Amino acid sequence: MDFDKLDPDSVRSFFANEEKTTWTESTFKSYLEQNKEALDSIEGIWSVGIYEVGIVKDKKSDQFIGFILKADSVRWMPQHIKFRLAKKDNQYQTIFFAGGDHSEQHPILLKTRDVLDFGIFGKWMRSPKLLPAPLKKEIDLSPKFKVLDHETALFEMPSFGKLEYVAPTAALIKKNENVLKNTKHLIIDLRNNGGGSVLIYEKLMPYLYTNPILKEGGYVLATPENIKDSGYAKEYPETSDSIRNVFKKYLTELKAHQGEMYKLYPIDTIKFKTISKNPERVSFLVNRGTGSAAEMFLLEAKQSKKVKLYGEHSSGAVDYTEFVKVEMPCKFYTLYYPTCKSLRLPDYPLDNIGIKPDVTIPADVTDWIDFVKKYKPN
Repeated sequence: MDFDKLDPDSVRSFFANEEKTTWTESTFKSYLEQNKEALDSIEGIWSVGIYEVGIVKDKKSDQFIGFILKADSVRWMPQHIKFRLAKKDNQYQTIFFAGGDHSEQHPILLKTRDVLDFGIFGKWMRSPKLLPAPLKKEIDLSPKFKVLDHETALFEMPSFGKLEYVAPTAALIKKNENVLKNTKHLIIDLRNNGGGSVLIYEKLMPYLYTNPILKEGGYVLATPENIKDSGYAKEYPETSDSIRNVFKKYLTELKAHQGEMYKLYPIDTIKFKTISKNPERVSFLVNRGTGSAAEMFLLEAKQSKKVKLYGEHSSGAVDYTEFVKVEMPCKFYTLYYPTCKSLRLPDYPLDNIGIKPDVTIPADVTDWIDFVKKYKPN
């Protein structure tokens, strides 16, 4: 929902009864100043984008609350509670995180010194001063490639959410072709990658390949509502001609099969003529924030003899995909519903179950990349 198009006063009124704290900017500043030596390591002021929150131990429970100090002053007002956290064995976990529209979310939290990483909900930085100017930079979720040492390279893929990432990812792979062909160990970081388009990872498959890979298909309910402009008829001018042609082909097929549960994506097998010697070992980093198209990547990649998954179970959001947006009569809400059903169903469901890692990373390990670098597989 685009709240910016609504009357600000009506939005404030709509969210007026959301949960609030009694802490104010003034009382929180005084608390920080008077308890410098006794503060928990997470207590303080944190910021990302337009948001500034104060994190403090809740007086009524063992939880920590993150409450608004500064935000847009429309959807989010001072004292609104943005999130709640729990602390166990010196590790912090998300109880809930309220999205921009106050919807309850449950992102994985990774804390490293002065950064709280909530995945797609941003990397919150500890403010060195009490109330610094808000950060203006958009979160960078584009792919990144790094050489870690003479045997190990890291491919960070934090999101498949934008088709604009297809070309940069392909270019990054092409640019580092010689490195990939001479690197024994490739780490692919899919933590908090909530999915998007399967087109983004396709160019990596030749480096993972050892044997034919079964590619699962899916049915699409070919109704006028699903085919409309916000569905399969939607155009993507930012993509290449070849990708647009694929989408046009899908649209033509759906229009020819209206009213059917149509097998738009038949089961297929990925085959390459050669097997790349390197990388010899491919390690995927996976957590509860890894979902949808990122899980499709895992289902295909884990069929390779080179591949192992490390971390924890994935999200389990891959049985029903390809969401269509519908505006509701009440403009404060927007409905997103899936149009595609996996051919695995009903025999092999994964939703709310997730994909099990080959190696579970212990809860007390904070540096997953270092763990995988040093891990010696059988």
